[in-house]
Amino acid sequence: MGGGVGTAQILKGLRNLNLDLTAIVSMADDGGSTGILRDQYGVLPPGDVRRALVALSRESEVLRKLFNYRFDGGDFADHSFGNLFLSVLEKITGNFATAVGEASKVLNVRGSVIPVTLDNVRLHAKLTDGTLIKGETNIDIPKAGKKRAPIKNIWLSPNARIHTAAKDAIADADFVVIGPGDLYTSIIPNLLVEGVSKAIQKSKAKKIFVCNLMTKFGETDGFLVGDFVREVERYLGADILDYVLFNTKRPSSAVVKKYKREGSEFVEISTLIEKSTAVFEDLLDRGALVRHNPKALAKILLEIAAVK
Repeated sequence: MGGGVGTAQILKGLRNLNLDLTAIVSMADDGGSTGILRDQYGVLPPGDVRRALVALSRESEVLRKLFNYRFDGGDFADHSFGNLFLSVLEKITGNFATAVGEASKVLNVRGSVIPVTLDNVRLHAKLTDGTLIKGETNIDIPKAGKKRAPIKNIWLSPNARIHTAAKDAIADADFVVIGPGDLYTSIIPNLLVEGVSKAIQKSKAKKIFVCNLMTKFGETDGFLVGDFVREVERYLGADILDYVLFNTKRPSSAVVKKYKREGSEFVEISTLIEKSTAVFEDLLDRGALVRHNPKALAKILLEIAAVK
């Protein structure tokens, strides 16, 4: 459960294993290509769903690249082909869930991708200084790159109801994995949907939270690992998480410096929520971008699954 690049990374690690996978995806995105399509055509946000579909696709690399292809000029500038494809399918079928199902067939998806809600909603935030922000992209990216007050509270407007398929998937799950992803714009928006937290609480599944690797400028400045867990439990409920996965491997000093210039810091392990079972592993992917390693995540999740 999540959205964005974080969810795609974990799905890549799990897609080739003998598992029945369901990706429940946030529907709060309103930036870039997704935002334009929402505003101009009244469709539901396709971007995070597209990423999950591609991550679970068993089709050729060419087809996966096709769905992620982004036009760099002309009338379609900044649009990805997959976003356009999903939006057209929604118009043809009259239902976004049906559109996702049809795209899943085209991409030969392993498992299912389900929008957390089919309601057309926008994410809102209130900062500690009283400032109100409307829109996921405005919350995600501070205007003019200026430092702002911390986020005090976030909500969806209008109220959103859980998609029945998402509710059923949570009820049937053996494991519910929350994250990784941007805390306030990819993870918690799922928990704001009416019925989601209750469904997770009632589910007999083991609940696992994958903590972030880096803080996000304007969202989680100065957060330690315990802060991420505290905020998830604030919206999910206390004593619900069974496991929390923490990364122990620091990126190289050059990469850390690069991210610091962008306002992001490595998430330090210094405060923990002791009521959660903490799992410490090297979960860092190698490269210039700080991301979770899909294979490492898959390995530790399988180990957790083996625990009676």
